Amino acid sequence: MDSWQLDEILWRHIGSLPYFRGFLRAVEDRFYQEIPLSPPVLDLGSGDGHFASAAFDHQLDVGLDPWVAPTLEARQRGAYRMLVLGAGGRIPFKDGSFATVTSTSVLEHIPDLAPVLSEVARVLRPGGRFVFCVPNHRFPESLWGRKALTRIGLPRLGEAYSRWFNRIARHAHTDSPVVWEGRLAEAGFDLLETWDYFPPKALTILEWGHPLGLPALLWKKVLGRWVLVPARWNLAIPWRLTRPFMDDPRSAEGVCSFFFARRRP
Repeated sequence: MDSWQLDEILWRHIGSLPYFRGFLRAVEDRFYQEIPLSPPVLDLGSGDGHFASAAFDHQLDVGLDPWVAPTLEARQRGAYRMLVLGAGGRIPFKDGSFATVTSTSVLEHIPDLAPVLSEVARVLRPGGRFVFCVPNHRFPESLWGRKALTRIGLPRLGEAYSRWFNRIARHAHTDSPVVWEGRLAEAGFDLLETWDYFPPKALTILEWGHPLGLPALLWKKVLGRWVLVPARWNLAIPWRLTRPFMDDPRSAEGVCSFFFARRRP
């Protein structure tokens, strides 16, 4: 992928989201540009529609989400042909309705995954593809706060910090690819490919972005947008910090994992 394309991907996310959130979404967007998504496509956990509107130059067929407010925002963005309020454990479509199901940093928030994966398999056609990404087992142990506290002789406090960070991030799961492969197999999927991405240095940038991004929350509540001045000069520092990771985001030490699975015939 050319440098100008990577620049464009990063900017369309950090130019409209808090930089730490936009940074991770941009890396995931980069991967989606290399994966063909055969229609019809169901996006499981469509949220406010920002990712789909930024990552794809066409509407996805269906966005499914259980929350009203984000779905209304997604409707304004026009990233989906159809938006449906519903939970992943009871997807309101017939068997074999979709050729592809995507889910971008969503499944880690769902406590009971088995019925969701079973439903994804049900609504996929035989041979259909399931494309998703989640934080993995390295995420909690790679947090800067945990490592810093451990280095000064406070490992228990470091573990408590890790649990706290995962709680505010609403992570119900941070599991290894091996665990996910087992879940997929049980639900009727063959894992075609997986890779890890977002190395610990990138996670540190994301981690520090949470307190630094508090003003963005104010702008969102008051003005309806995350970035007060969406200009390159205003985001020069976040750009310099995040842009190097766009060139080669895969990492053997990555704290997130991307999965490409196929429903068994």
